[in-house]
Amino acid sequence: MTADEIAATNDADASPPSAAPALSPSAQKVQDALRALGFAYEVQESAQATRTAAEAARAVKCDVGQIAKSLVFKTGTTGRAILVITSGANTVNEWRIGVLLKETLEKAPPAFVREHAGYAVGGIPPLGHAKPMETFIDEDLLRHETIWAAGGTPNALFRMASADLVTMTGGRAIRVK
Repeated sequence: MTADEIAATNDADASPPSAAPALSPSAQKVQDALRALGFAYEVQESAQATRTAAEAARAVKCDVGQIAKSLVFKTGTTGRAILVITSGANTVNEWRIGVLLKETLEKAPPAFVREHAGYAVGGIPPLGHAKPMETFIDEDLLRHETIWAAGGTPNALFRMASADLVTMTGGRAIRVK
């Protein structure tokens, strides 16, 4: 083979350059869940940690209130997993949600979170979970035109229209603080 033929063979075998690097498996799972529901949002990963709402807001240069924190809780009596998607500016009032559920609500241990969400704490997305969970959405998130949600890892996010959050999750918008 000549040098030109080798170069042509290598070029044919090479993958085309992509606009974005490949996503980690957890972030890809979120991207696939978005596509399966018909949403064109793009999960983005960076080297910068976005484990907390404040870190995420700094990374994407938005108000902390525009960060959608997905938190998994456990009911005290029945042991059900409950997902609360709240504004990064708010703290969840567990008592308020417990009244709606007619049982106490408590913080879930990391192993319980991973079992039900399928993701580690700090990267839980609003969709694509391992098991279905009753979902509540902070009404304060819906006051923003756009919000940012975790994309499956502590350094993955995606931007979305807040109006799509209820449709995407099947959640119920309530006052959570």
